[in-house]
This record gives sequence, C-alpha cells and structure tokens, in this order.
Amino acid sequence: QVQLVESGGGLVQPGGSLTLSCALSGLIFNSHVMSWYRQAPGNEREFVASINWRGGSTEYADFVKGRFAISRGKAKNTIDLQMNSIQPEDTAVYYCNAARPGRAPSWGQGTQVTVSS
Repeated sequence: QVQLVESGGGLVQPGGSLTLSCALSGLIFNSHVMSWYRQAPGNEREFVASINWRGGSTEYADFVKGRFAISRGKAKNTIDLQMNSIQPEDTAVYYCNAARPGRAPSWGQGTQVTVSS
C-alpha cells in the first residue's frame, strides 16, 4: 500500500502559479500510475493529470493542457504538479492518487487551492 501526503496548496491570484507536491511512501511498483485529481464544492472528483512511474509518460485533462505539468519531483518519491495561468475555476481540493492494476487505489488527504484576487 502506498501512503500519499499532499502539500503546496494555498491562495493564489488569477494568472498566478503554484506547485503542488505529493510525497509517497510504502511499496511503489513500476506499474504504478500516479495522478492528480481535484474536487470543487458541489462537483464530483475529476481527473487532472497522471504520470507513469516507470516510463514517465503523462496524460492531462483537456482543461489543464498547456497550463499544468506533472512530473517526478526533485525529492525522492515525490510527484509535483506545476500549475500556471491559474484561473478561478481551478479552485478545488487537489488529491494525489496512486493506482496499479488489480489493486484498489490509494489517496492522499488533499490540499486546498483557492484562486481569488
């Protein structure tokens, strides 16, 4: 089982930037896919971006393409989400997720991102 702890959320102005980080611990396999999801008040949790742990291939939701970038962090066993050109509609709790075939996914506790001037 993988444990995940998100950090880096906060208040940011429209057009600004923010980097979220997800610290991973426990058993991490090459088959793991690490993802960021978000959930705004009154909305369902939605996929934002993912990265394959072994090969580094990435996928993005259409609404963040060209603005957000997911990567393995500089610190060991971390996943970062670089958020640029942030808009008010990006306000949400952002969750880190670790998934691999045949296993229930693991979730972090979430970090709040609020976009407001």
